[in-house]
Formats: sequence, C-alpha cells, structure tokens
Amino acid sequence: MKNILHIFTNIEQFNTIVHPIVGILGGTIFVLFLLASLQFLLEQEKRAFWRALLLMLLLPLPFLLIFFLEIHFIELVLCGLVIIGLLSFLIAFLVPFKSPIQITDTEPIIQHDERDTMFSRSELVPASKRYINYYQQHPKKESLDMNFRRKPGLLASNSLYYNKKAFEDAHASFAAVKLLHNRIDGTPAKEKWEANPKETSEYLIKWIKQLGALNVGFASLKPYHFYSVKGRGEDYGQKIQSDHRFAIAFTIEMKREMVKPAPKASIVMESARQYLNSGKIAIQLAEHIRSLGYDARAHIDGNYQVICPLVARDAGLGEIGRMGLLMTPKQGPRVRIAVVTTNLELVTHTYKPDNSVLDFCMQCKKCATSCPSASIEFTEPQIREGIKRWKINSEGCYTFWCIAGTDCGRCMAVCPYSHPEGGLHLFIRWGIKKSHLFRLVAVKMDDFFYGKKPRPHPLPKAYACPKIKKY
Repeated sequence: MKNILHIFTNIEQFNTIVHPIVGILGGTIFVLFLLASLQFLLEQEKRAFWRALLLMLLLPLPFLLIFFLEIHFIELVLCGLVIIGLLSFLIAFLVPFKSPIQITDTEPIIQHDERDTMFSRSELVPASKRYINYYQQHPKKESLDMNFRRKPGLLASNSLYYNKKAFEDAHASFAAVKLLHNRIDGTPAKEKWEANPKETSEYLIKWIKQLGALNVGFASLKPYHFYSVKGRGEDYGQKIQSDHRFAIAFTIEMKREMVKPAPKASIVMESARQYLNSGKIAIQLAEHIRSLGYDARAHIDGNYQVICPLVARDAGLGEIGRMGLLMTPKQGPRVRIAVVTTNLELVTHTYKPDNSVLDFCMQCKKCATSCPSASIEFTEPQIREGIKRWKINSEGCYTFWCIAGTDCGRCMAVCPYSHPEGGLHLFIRWGIKKSHLFRLVAVKMDDFFYGKKPRPHPLPKAYACPKIKKY
C-alpha cells in the first residue's frame, strides 16, 4: 500500500513540474508564430502573414487546452513528443547528413568571347559589317536572335510592362552610366605610394563601404576572369590584354521593394540606378588607385573586360547559383556588382565552394519554376564547355526582356536568399549553412509560406503610374 501511495505521490510531484512546462510550451509557440507573422506583415507578404497567423492560433491550442483542463496523462505525452522533436532538431545539426561533395566545377577551362553575350548581339545592327561577320561565323545564332529582334525591345514604349515614368527613370540612369565610360581608365601618377598589402586592403574595404558598397572582396586574377575578345563599344573585336594581377569586387544592394514586383517596371528602374551607383564608386576607386601611382581600370555596365560574377565569387562575396547570378549570403542575388582591376598588391581571398548555397539551389528550384520564359533549368548541373555547371537559356531570357521591356528579375525576386534581414531569416540562413537536412525542410517551409511560384508584388506607390494610352 505504501509503495502504491509513493508512486502516486511521485506522479503528483512529476505533474507539478510537467504542468507549467506545457503552458510555457504553448505560450512559446504562440509568441514565435506571432513574431513570424509580424515579420511577414512588415515584408508585406500577405500569404505568409495569414498562414503564420493561422498557425499561431492552432498550434498552441492543444497545449493550452490541456494546460487549463489539467489532463496530466496527455501533458506527459505532449512533453515527450516535444522532447523527441527537439532532439531530432539537434540531430539535424549535429549529425553530418551528407550533401554532394562536388556540385559544380570551380574553374572554367576556357575564356568566353564577349561577342557571344546577348548584350553584344543585341547591339548588332542588321546589314552592318559587324552583323554580317558575326552571323557568318555563328549562323545558328542568327535564327535564335531573330526572335528577340521581332519583339518591342528593352524599355520600348509598346512593351508589356511599359510605364513612362519608370522607363524614363531607367533611361536617365543608363545614359549617366555611359557618361562614365570615358573615365574607366587612365594614366597613373608618376610618384608611386609604397603600399603595405594588408594595410591597403583593410583601408580600401572601409573606404569603399563608406562610398556606399555593401560588401568588398579581393581576388587574384586568372585568365578565365577575362573575356577573350571585347564585344561592345569602340574596342569591339579586339583581344583583351591586361597585366593587372588583382581585382577589387564589390556589391551594391538592390532595394527589395523595387525587386519584388519584377518583372514589372520597378525592376529595371532599380537595376539602372544601382548600375549607376556601382559605376560611380568603381570610377572613383580607380581614380584613387591611379593617384597612388598604380594602374587601375573600372569595369562597369556596358564596358567590361572581366566577368564580374566570377571575379566577385573568387573574391569571397558569394557563390554562383542555379540562375547564373552571384548569390550573396544575406541579399542573395539582389545585388549589382562592379569590379576594379589593378596592379596594386592586395591580400586576396582563397575561393572555396560554398556547398550550402549550391545544395540549397539543388533542392529549391523556385527560380526555375517562376521564370516567365522557362530559361532556367530544373536539372542538376551538366557538363558544358568541359566543366559541370548550370547554364540558363540566354536567348530565351533576353527574348522575354524584349517582350517585357524590363530586365525581368523574377528569379531574383523569388529566391529565398533575397528575403530581408531579420531574426527569422537570419536563423534560417544559419540553419541552411549548417545542415543538409535543414535545407530540405527550409525549402518546403518557404514554399508553404511564400508559395512555390509567388505572385509579383504591386509597384511601390511612390513609383507607380498608369500605362500611357495610345491613340
């Protein structure tokens, strides 16, 4: 009899511990989803907000009901399930669930000819000497390119997303970028400043960020960073030769509220503005380095010698994802890049593939699902030009630009890495970095809250204007 009474006494004592824990768990779940719903509300993500709000009301309900009804047996069961869940969560981080060792190859084995890019091909004037020469060498590309030439064109008044105010804003920014082209290079000062690589690198990072850059990195230049032949401007068709050994790459953030409506007009406004901002910083940086007695050339929109995403990747600023853009750790592809090459010695980054980003891209595929032109592939990286990598259909992508009148950016807008900084997203990025299993769950959760194929946001009110009627 005493033993039975002792057991019941212990159970009662145990219940006095478990009972408040159940209430705390219910309250904690409520608060967590409340904070998540507020985060989504600030992001103006209606779907995510309502789903988080619904979970906030439903998930704590069993805990709170059992707490107030004092059903001790079920309390024990719930606590056991929570403990199992927490242990599973910890295991997800502690056990090294393997992801593919080598998802993509790191170094291209050929140099790319800038004349093959869509930007160069779009500037070819039909029946001109350049046009005839290029398509004589690449006859298959002429039929592909006729598709975009039949469309209205980038920033055209009869394009799908024409918006006079927005397009004129973009025109003005691109025109300003062109004015910077005659300052990309110059003669260095005769007196050379004796620079310490470490001190110089630290100084330049601070200085460039003060000018407005988001992140800065340094890379040792390799042949694959350079185009083999110039494809735009007065130097068209000339071989690219440079004795610069170092590159300074930096990113400029594109505002999320301007990117989320993509492919509507705000995306091309923001692209043009940040190309201009990155160009101004690059020109100022190159001028500054030349004043110290060293060669320096700025690489800005419309006048590149280097492939900026590759340079930025090797400078430690991100990884090249499924959509072919630089994926930065905090803003994802929602950035613009500029590069300055120089012979000023710097402390460079040693590139190592970030498998957490590449593995997430393997699982996610949201950019491919949302691409209006179906130009992003769903498959694993394939062997192209001797290396394993993803490759977008550049002709299909650019043809849609010429239909939309904007530079689309839908892939950029829907990428989970493009979500704003905040407690919730910082935690998820930390988990993605740590665990393959977490990445699998994160993809499903992002689909649940934001949608597998999210709808474009409305244009920001400050920039919205009705389409101009044509009579």
